[in-house]
Amino acid sequence: MSPIRLMTVEAARTAMLATVAPLPTETVPTGPDALGRSLAAPVTAGRDQPPFDAAAMDGYAVTASGLHDDRAVTLTVIGESAAGRGFSRAVGDGEAVRIFTGAPTPPGTAFVVPQENVERSGDTAIIAPRDQSGSYFRTRGVDFRSGDSLLPAGVRLDPWRIGLAAAAGRGDLPVHRRARVAILSTGEELVAPGGAPGPDQIFNSGTPSIAALARLWGAEVRMLSSTGDDAAAIADSLRPVEADLLVTIGGASVGDHDLVKPALERLGLTLHVASIAVRPGKPTWFGQLADGRRVLGLPGNPASALVCAELFLKPILQAFAGLDPGPRLQVARLATSLPANGSREHWMRARLSTSADGVSVVTPMPDQDSSLVSVFAGADALVCRPAHAPAADGGSPMAVLPLERMS
Repeated sequence: MSPIRLMTVEAARTAMLATVAPLPTETVPTGPDALGRSLAAPVTAGRDQPPFDAAAMDGYAVTASGLHDDRAVTLTVIGESAAGRGFSRAVGDGEAVRIFTGAPTPPGTAFVVPQENVERSGDTAIIAPRDQSGSYFRTRGVDFRSGDSLLPAGVRLDPWRIGLAAAAGRGDLPVHRRARVAILSTGEELVAPGGAPGPDQIFNSGTPSIAALARLWGAEVRMLSSTGDDAAAIADSLRPVEADLLVTIGGASVGDHDLVKPALERLGLTLHVASIAVRPGKPTWFGQLADGRRVLGLPGNPASALVCAELFLKPILQAFAGLDPGPRLQVARLATSLPANGSREHWMRARLSTSADGVSVVTPMPDQDSSLVSVFAGADALVCRPAHAPAADGGSPMAVLPLERMS
């Protein structure tokens, strides 16, 4: 395995994405199974929505002469129009039809009078002087017309887009298959959460957090049992796993116990990225096994792993799903001054807020130690400091990557 030079973040991400293509498509019902998926073909309206003129509120449908601007009008109620069960007979002068929100407006009617503007007694309705606020008609096709392009291929399906596809009558949707991700943590020091750690051990926080991120980003996730610092055990644990992407956590550096890359050489590893000029996360690497499975190696320190998951794992999963891999950065004003940066691009955990004048403000966390899980749990953004960036004063514009937090 020949060494590869230290890559910039952008070059490393480009090298990773060059090996990734959108996964094959499948058809899923229009509903929760489509949530978060990338639409593989456009959705076009097959008919008008609504397919008829409809009432915008409960009331009475009347003709143009059924209202007067300055006096009440007495009409005879001749029937009822409800959602799914309209009144098909034409309505004449002096007549009205009781109607409910979403119901078809009967032929000949021009207005829906809100029910609070009507005094009803048996089949007689006394209509108050005309309400000037509107006709309370929803015109046929006001939402969309037959043949309209509603959703393009490549958009991520959220509940609102799924609702639009359902309104167009689509019972199922073509989407890209979810990426299958398997995650393995290494290290003799790790014990599963809920277990009984020895005096020199810590709980494994990397696998649950990275697995949760991969699930959040649309993947099917499998968490593998942690292995110790044993190259044969690492290779054996990954050899039979069916996955589009293997993610290893820990064992990524060059110490005596960093055995992941040597272990995967047994499975025909071709290394595309050996390490990255990023802080935290320099040991991050990426390659492919002889059978085509991709492998992303993340550092063992929790913050390093989480930062590099945002920078590399998410774009890979987005590309598998046929989505724009990003990342999508924003600009925020720096709340405090920062010293000059070193030779590696630095992604600092931070908090976003909004100033009194409506400007986005970012405040880096005071402690950026890559082992601190609590700091990341309190952050909702990453601030990017380019390599060799000069000192920055408070108020300086900063490139910011918002984190997908659940409030």
